[in-house]
Amino acid sequence: MDAKPTIVWFRNDFRLEDNRALSQAVLRGAPVIPVYIYAPNEEGDWPLGAASRWWLHHSLAALDDDLRRRKSRLVIRRGPALEALRSLITETGAVAAFWNRRYEPAISIRDRRIQQGLESAGVLVQTFNSSLLFEPDELRTGRGSPFQVFTPFWKTCLSKPSTEPVVDAPRQFVSPLSWPASLPLDSLGLCSRIDWASGIRATWLPGEAGAAQALVSFCLNHLLSYEATRDKPASVGTSRLSPFLHFGEIGPRQVWQRVNAVRARTEDKSIWHSADAHLRQLGWREFAHHLLYHFPHTPLEPLRPRFKHFPWSSDAGALKAWQQGLTGYPIVDAGMRELWTTGWMHNRVRMIAASFLVKHLLIPWQEGARWFWDTLVDADLANNTLGWQWVAGCGADAAPYFRIFNPTLQSTRFDSEGKYIKRWVPELANLPSRWVHDPSGAPPLTLSAAGVKLGENYPAPIVAHSFARQRALAAYQIVRKEKEYRLAFAQSSLQIDS
Repeated sequence: MDAKPTIVWFRNDFRLEDNRALSQAVLRGAPVIPVYIYAPNEEGDWPLGAASRWWLHHSLAALDDDLRRRKSRLVIRRGPALEALRSLITETGAVAAFWNRRYEPAISIRDRRIQQGLESAGVLVQTFNSSLLFEPDELRTGRGSPFQVFTPFWKTCLSKPSTEPVVDAPRQFVSPLSWPASLPLDSLGLCSRIDWASGIRATWLPGEAGAAQALVSFCLNHLLSYEATRDKPASVGTSRLSPFLHFGEIGPRQVWQRVNAVRARTEDKSIWHSADAHLRQLGWREFAHHLLYHFPHTPLEPLRPRFKHFPWSSDAGALKAWQQGLTGYPIVDAGMRELWTTGWMHNRVRMIAASFLVKHLLIPWQEGARWFWDTLVDADLANNTLGWQWVAGCGADAAPYFRIFNPTLQSTRFDSEGKYIKRWVPELANLPSRWVHDPSGAPPLTLSAAGVKLGENYPAPIVAHSFARQRALAAYQIVRKEKEYRLAFAQSSLQIDS
């Protein structure tokens, strides 16, 4: 065994269980030096938002605690990453550097450059997949092209051999005789001096232990009813594992294995259906990364080129009202306030709120993506891109643009008693359930009795649904006509050339 150290570079994989880079480094039998390098300038157009920085701080603290229980520790450095790694190799005499792969476009390019730089200096570099069930380039259509439709993509995933087994966390591993210097975690400035994150702190427990607790709680308490309740925002019907998956405090193989274990222990088909429905959400996560890998321009540009010509609007006041949860549409406002308070929003409400921005207000989906990126604790570039392009009708397997959610009908359907709205929009708490979805339509006496004063303590709708729908459809016709014009022009050019 080589007695010289191996550096394990932690990135978005802040766990010890099923961490391929760590387990393979431990098997070498040499000292292991766990390292985190903070290099926000290397994230391309998407450095971490405020909510993600808060989570990162607490996730790193939890990882360091877990390592210290094994008589190890986390060494923290600042980027540039290649310079930081070279410095650590010089200081420690390390001969190997292991890490788990990330797939965001800017990071993939950087990592290839780092690997080439280290290998040219004689360092053994090994990288692993610990964040996905499948490599993004592993799955292809029958024609050999990337998938752009989810159902055949997921069928292909399910046709593959079972996922690799989860690797246990190492009970102990060799530490170096002396540790290289480490920056204090607080020096990274991830947490604001102004304590704006009290609601996030009260909602979440970042770290591997928090992830394990969330998975166990979901499987014990909510998996049975998942299929029936996952679209109801007033219920705790979803796993809420998304931030833990994004930061790698739990891996998809762990979720897959645990949910399938519950499924295998029962003959209850309702549990089978719920388990399959939840595993399908892992499939959407895989699909998102598959798309981002193959279409790296999509975080900022539509996958469907014709949408480059969409006649978006620029309305700073409407955008601010949406961000603050002051649109006059209670289900939208409830979601945006839940987001601001907890750093998370129920998925059904995400779709409603996103649709409202791009179709009722005609504000570019990129504006919504940027706001979610800054405020979500589970802000993930692949998922964020897929979700916003799906709603805007310009992405892979997207909802047709002309499918325009009616926020009031969506609210009535998925929050029939208004419990979710009344929690997050307390100024409407005294309205009867019949009117809480549409206070602007309530009789004046009803509003008065509930203490609701439209335009004073709760806004009137900033746009009428019927008007917004017609405007959105008219905008879409411009895109369709542009496509028809370009097609006709191309055909006429071919005729002339021939």
